Amino acid sequence: ISRMGAAKVTEKLAPLVRAVEGAGRKVVWLCDPMHGNTTTQGGYKTRDFGAIMDEVRGFFDVLRGEGAVPGGVHVEMTGRNVTECTGGAHGLTAADLGENYATFCDPRLNAEQSLELAFLIAEELKAQRPRAAALARAAQ
Repeated sequence: ISRMGAAKVTEKLAPLVRAVEGAGRKVVWLCDPMHGNTTTQGGYKTRDFGAIMDEVRGFFDVLRGEGAVPGGVHVEMTGRNVTECTGGAHGLTAADLGENYATFCDPRLNAEQSLELAFLIAEELKAQRPRAAALARAAQ
């Protein structure tokens, strides 16, 4: 499970993938973009949605470049209209956090941010299809 943050994922994940794959190990590669991107603003524990998106993109880019297969993405989210993570289509800021900050633990993506992330993941997985099809043919 990579929890590297947006700033480090492309630099740190590639050598790790190379080492694991080079050792012949078969693992499930997961991305946890929530925990590597946590900050505090105005007394609120929050996450920047742009950083979350950047880490997910970096995760998929690295795995694609290394010929590894992504296995999943861990996300804290809710279908509610919370204001716990900054950014997203409505451009939530630190000043908006108090409007509906409802978590008792970790900040979650709200419904809209969750959908934005789901569309990004769908696009990334769609880009993996040609490689997955080639691997399946080679295994036959």
